[in-house]
Amino acid sequence: MATAIVSAANAAELTAKELALVDMGAAIARGEQDKLVEAFKAGFAAGLTLNEAKEVVGQLYAYCGFPRALNAAATLMEVAKDDCLTQRRGEAEGAERIHGGSNRPGGPFLLGDKALEIGSANQTKLCGREVKGPLFDFHPQLDEYLKAHLFGDIFQRDMLDWRTRELVTIAALAARPETEPQLKAHIQVGKVNGITDEQATAIVRRVQCPNDPSQLPRDWSPIPVGEPNTAYAKYFTRRSYLHRLTLDQVPAFGVTFAPNCRNNWHIHHAKTGGGQILIVTAGEGWYQEWGKEPRRIKKGDTVNIPAGVKHWHGAADCWFQHIALEVPGTEQSTEWCEPVTD
Repeated sequence: MATAIVSAANAAELTAKELALVDMGAAIARGEQDKLVEAFKAGFAAGLTLNEAKEVVGQLYAYCGFPRALNAAATLMEVAKDDCLTQRRGEAEGAERIHGGSNRPGGPFLLGDKALEIGSANQTKLCGREVKGPLFDFHPQLDEYLKAHLFGDIFQRDMLDWRTRELVTIAALAARPETEPQLKAHIQVGKVNGITDEQATAIVRRVQCPNDPSQLPRDWSPIPVGEPNTAYAKYFTRRSYLHRLTLDQVPAFGVTFAPNCRNNWHIHHAKTGGGQILIVTAGEGWYQEWGKEPRRIKKGDTVNIPAGVKHWHGAADCWFQHIALEVPGTEQSTEWCEPVTD
């Protein structure tokens, strides 16, 4: 099985076809059929064949489970019926492009007694080393499944090269926060198979940090992103959004920050009481008080900010959201100060 070698020309960029594959991986992992439709169509427009798309869906069942793979296959079946996919250059030529020239299954499948041997060899080549560890000693059944089925039955098929398989795997794993350990492992595997550091970063950022907040996964946060924060935009380095939760008793707002967006240094003043409480609802960000080291904060963290303390908060290199609670007090005001330097 030969792996693809990335050229210097695209060492730092992903092609249109590869971007579509990234979007497919993320949409399948999240079960977002509407976004998957657009990803399939973009892939076909960029030269992806129907059999290649089927192979992506088939492989990702091993990473996302049968229910999501079956749903993705049903979506692909409907997209493939779209006449425009076979009418761009005539019926015959269109069918050749969509089906990849044939309906062949894509290589050997169910290798029987040879699957473990072939899969073990494939796994070693993919990872650049033999894979061992206490987890597999503890649960050898999973080790055998990985070697014999995933790296044998699936990765032995020749419809996709290994670099492409790792590209869609990285995208799928980046789409689910609970698979971060596996994501880190597959980024390293991808590097062995021709994915550059820049491309791996681009994949993860495309999945986790879309430019448009409407493209964030549906389960990203329990509260809406809100409307553009025009009232306070001059105090924020990049785009931010506000969602009013309540003005009764304790005023509360949801604040969403685009990647690397932060607010200026500022102080919440009050004669008595006052201050602010932040409750992180999504993503990761930073909080810093004047004269202290910045603190990384993530979903579930709480920050208590006394009145009179100069501070700032904002996003890391991903979308970030917190609820801001205004602590009751008297003669309250906010003093906005200088921007935070890089």
